[in-house]
Amino acid sequence: MTMTENTIYQDRVTLRLIQFAVVWAVVAMTAGVYLAAELIWPTIDFGQFWLSFGRLRPLHTNGIVFGFGVSALMATAFYSVQRTSHVTLFSPRLAWFCCYAWQLTVLLGGLSLLAGWNTTKEYAELEWPFDIAIAVVWICFAVVFFGTIATRKIRPIYISNWFYGALIIVIAMLHIVNNLALPVSLNKSYSLYAGAQDAVVQWWYGHNAVGFLLTGGFLGMVYYFLPKHAGRPIWSYRLSVVAFWAFVYSYIWAGPHHLHYNSIPEWVQSLGMVMSIVLLAPSWATLINGVMTVSTAWEKLRTDPALKFIVLSLAFYGLATFEGPMMAIRSVNVVSHFTDWTIGHVHSGALGWNAMITYGTFYFMVPRLVGRELYSTRLANIHFWMALAGTMLYIIAMWAAGVSQGLLWLSVDQLGELSFDFKDIMSSMTPYYLLRLVAGLVFLGGTVLMAYNLFMTMKGREPVAVTPPPVAPAFGVAS
Repeated sequence: MTMTENTIYQDRVTLRLIQFAVVWAVVAMTAGVYLAAELIWPTIDFGQFWLSFGRLRPLHTNGIVFGFGVSALMATAFYSVQRTSHVTLFSPRLAWFCCYAWQLTVLLGGLSLLAGWNTTKEYAELEWPFDIAIAVVWICFAVVFFGTIATRKIRPIYISNWFYGALIIVIAMLHIVNNLALPVSLNKSYSLYAGAQDAVVQWWYGHNAVGFLLTGGFLGMVYYFLPKHAGRPIWSYRLSVVAFWAFVYSYIWAGPHHLHYNSIPEWVQSLGMVMSIVLLAPSWATLINGVMTVSTAWEKLRTDPALKFIVLSLAFYGLATFEGPMMAIRSVNVVSHFTDWTIGHVHSGALGWNAMITYGTFYFMVPRLVGRELYSTRLANIHFWMALAGTMLYIIAMWAAGVSQGLLWLSVDQLGELSFDFKDIMSSMTPYYLLRLVAGLVFLGGTVLMAYNLFMTMKGREPVAVTPPPVAPAFGVAS
């Protein structure tokens, strides 16, 4: 019998999303490196507004989070939900719409940021027309994902789909509520919230965008691809379920730790701090689960660069999810907040956790999708060491800069006046910023190597036709 789209996995859309994700990674990281250079040599914007830090910085973050991150999450969600449900994607045409409509929205949104359209909200800078477009595409993504689960052939819903599902539901809620606004023109709107209420809603959104998109969604990636690649079932399925519910219930309350010493109720600040510390439990439960899963497959680490990336990402996940709760404690926050320490923390997660797990997953997926060995294992190993070196240099530079800034800003003389002014402190940051620039160039160089490696692997190849298996796997094992 001839295979049709209704009898084979829809992997062509997955491969296209991987290609888009890699392109966005290179473009957005290049913008980040340029921004790092601007903080050392401000005049390299050549007096052009669209090259200024204020316009390029949101382009960098939106390109990484929504271009690279969401494209990777869509790709891996579409790939894994089919295999854990034993059915093809629900409404393949809608999946293709999600793929291309999302890229168009991110591209036009990025251009609008360069033109100066900006709501000034962190991770939510895009103006109202793009907010509506994002909501529409996201709902279509939800229809494809949950429609596939609804038509599944096996009763259990594998844990990775729980995390992807939480990503889709919570991000939709956060995006819609936070971006409620009154438009006054095509390129300008005003938030429906005011003052302290606007700040609370924004950081309820801002921190949970990190929590459910950059953490929850990528945990879905870990729970499918780590056991699959290690060739072992997840160490404790029960622990993964407990970690999921603890994660979902505690993370949603952590946002106010961004607003310590601000004009919001003190009990709200305390709640954010306490729930941030509680988050240590589900975060490290997942870390332990992942490490134990791969503990009997260490021999693969010698020869498999994909597994190296995935295991290293777990280490950085553990680091970032320990550091975050510590920074939520008021006595630490008074030093760390509004300094480059926070930048270092964000990038220890973004580079060490999100990028590393995605790179490892792409190295795993692409050869299997096209039915060909990876073009160059040697280049992948070089990329691994460049990524590790770039990440470590970056966070060390920002930790040093941030701690220095925090302590200097808290220094007062005998009259209680500041011992150092802002200009003097920032002028002393140049050596740290130079190190960050070097780190960014190293990490970007590794990403370009990966892009070339994956391009050569895909070159001239189409996705291999794979049919859903007739027999369901044992409960708790990734299909």
